[in-house]
Parts: sequence; structure tokens; C-alpha cells
Amino acid sequence: MQKQPGVVFGLAVVAETMRQCGVEDVDNLVVEGQWRDDVPADVALASGPAVALLAAERTALNFLGHLSGIATLTARFVEAVAGTGARILDTRKTTPGLRAPEKAAVAAGGGVNHRIGLYDAILIKENHIALAGGLAKAVHSSRSAHPELPVEVECRNLDEVAYALGTGADRLLLDNMDTETLRGAVALRDGEVGRERGPTLEVSGGVSLDSVGEIAATGVDFVSVGALTHSAPSLDFTMLLEPA
Repeated sequence: MQKQPGVVFGLAVVAETMRQCGVEDVDNLVVEGQWRDDVPADVALASGPAVALLAAERTALNFLGHLSGIATLTARFVEAVAGTGARILDTRKTTPGLRAPEKAAVAAGGGVNHRIGLYDAILIKENHIALAGGLAKAVHSSRSAHPELPVEVECRNLDEVAYALGTGADRLLLDNMDTETLRGAVALRDGEVGRERGPTLEVSGGVSLDSVGEIAATGVDFVSVGALTHSAPSLDFTMLLEPA
């Protein structure tokens, strides 16, 4: 039973948890990925031996509450940037062993999965630039080694943004910038390269539900939020037993 408004996600994990404890009959009663205000409400029905149901209860509820909490927090962030054109991204700040289901929960809440691992994109940061002998060399080396991968460059101020715009990077990561600086970065990109031809702009660092709307309104393309997976509060569920 769902006890708080929010987005339900994780019923497949609940069913597998039940199955491993000896409960084979689990029926979903709701569609995942949809916000529900009408609570309390049943979300699934499981039938089986009491000892099996009780063995599965806490693990199943922990998974369901955690994944639904991620989907719910993501939905709140997505709603906060509605109308701006910015998209909410997750990060690699996930629970060990749970990256796939946690990122699936983000997607269920309306967010966009970004960088599943270190293998699907290249992010060039300060240490990489120092070792490569400069940003242009770092981008060139990345392109030469893995031409099939997108290249993203971290920028900490407008000088770094201006320089990175000339390197051919696919995306600039605007790290811990205030909204005035973010607007400046958008103006630089749009003025020098053009929105359609220039790199996309991603904001990272210091993002909260209170600030994300103002951040998105600066004209950036993406806002990445580590809190979606590492700090989402669990959504409240309970399991009630009824004798057959």
C-alpha cells in the first residue's frame, strides 16, 4: 500500500524479491511512472504462504520505497523546470550494485539517464587537462582515441567557457556557477557558436529544488542532480496481510 503521494517504481524488483522468498503470485495494481495523489492506495497484490510473505516483506518494501523515492524526487525536479527547455540528468552517484534500477527510477520520474559508466562518454576535468598539456590537446587526444564517444569539458568560469567553445567539445559542464555566470556562459555559446551548432550546456553543483527553476531559466540545456539517487527520501509503503 502506498501511503504518500508520489511516483511508484520498482514493482518488478518487488516481484523478484517475493519470488526468491517463495511467493510466485504477484499482481501489479497500478501503472508505474505516474504521479499519484490519491493515497493510501494498493499498488500490488501478492498471494502465498505467510512465512514467505513475511520473509520478503522488509526487503521488498525497502526496494520499493527507495526506487519510488528516486522517481518521486525526479518528478519534482522535472516539474520545477517545466517550460524552460532544460532537462534533468542523473549522475553516477548511485548505490553500489543498484545503478541500473536507480537510473531506471530516474527515467520513470521523467529524468534523463546520463553517463552509465566511464565508458560511454569522455569528461575532461582539471587533472586531465594538466596531464594532457592543455585543454585543446586533451580534446584532440580524446577524439583520436575514441571518435565514437561524446566529449564533455568541465568549466569553472567564463574564461574557461570561452576557451572550451573553440575546442569542438560536444558539451560543457558548468561547475558550481551562480545564475549570473550561467547566463554569461549561455550568451557566450549562443553569440560565438550559436545554439544549434554549439555545444550543449550542463549545470552541475549546488542544485536544489529551490534553485533549479532559476538555474534552468538561464537557458542551459541540462541540469545534473546527484541528489536524485544519493539523497532521495524513501516513499512510504506498507504491506498488510489478510488470511485466505
